[in-house]
Amino acid sequence: MTTLIIGAHGHVGQHIVKQLAATGETVYGGIRNAQQADIIKDLGGQPRMFDLMGTADAMVPAMNDVDTVIFSAGSGGSTGDDMTLNIDLDGAIKSMIATEKAGIKRFIIVSALGTDDRSFWEKSGIRPYYVAKYYADEWLRHRTNLDYTIVRPGLLTNDDPTGKITLAPEASDTQSISRADVAATVVAIVQHPLPGKTIELVNGDVPVTDAVQSV
Repeated sequence: MTTLIIGAHGHVGQHIVKQLAATGETVYGGIRNAQQADIIKDLGGQPRMFDLMGTADAMVPAMNDVDTVIFSAGSGGSTGDDMTLNIDLDGAIKSMIATEKAGIKRFIIVSALGTDDRSFWEKSGIRPYYVAKYYADEWLRHRTNLDYTIVRPGLLTNDDPTGKITLAPEASDTQSISRADVAATVVAIVQHPLPGKTIELVNGDVPVTDAVQSV
């Protein structure tokens, strides 16, 4: 199995590269800047140039020999709303289109908890981010024929991994999750596919693999 991680240089993306490569999978890390290549190599991945500002057709060659595409890219908190739309929405949708053009079926996207709750968008203070995530997820569900999984983690932290999550955030005392545990969940989904599923997660008391296999 081979996997392309779009946004491999991001905070969650780097965890995914490292953890997935450790399983023996061939991992291609999609990066926008050649200066990021050494980081991907050090994590166990193979860098491939991938420009989310380009066309869907231009993305297809980076998907050669790939079985699964993981979209974990984001514009980041330091950019404006325009880049949120360019990366988190348009970039995500172009990646889906390119995945289908490349003949790949499996697509996993890292979204966000609260994406389906418009009242939460208003309270969050980052409404454009949730708008972008919502419509990217909707495109994936209704405008593609991909075997998709949507992963919606709670508030991301840099805490050490616990290896445990819950898929019922509404019943949890915490609404946060470490980036490393999000990555572990994505890796578990690569190994135990959940086609057509949307999962919400925060840190909890169920081992990651057990939680994924329970869906």
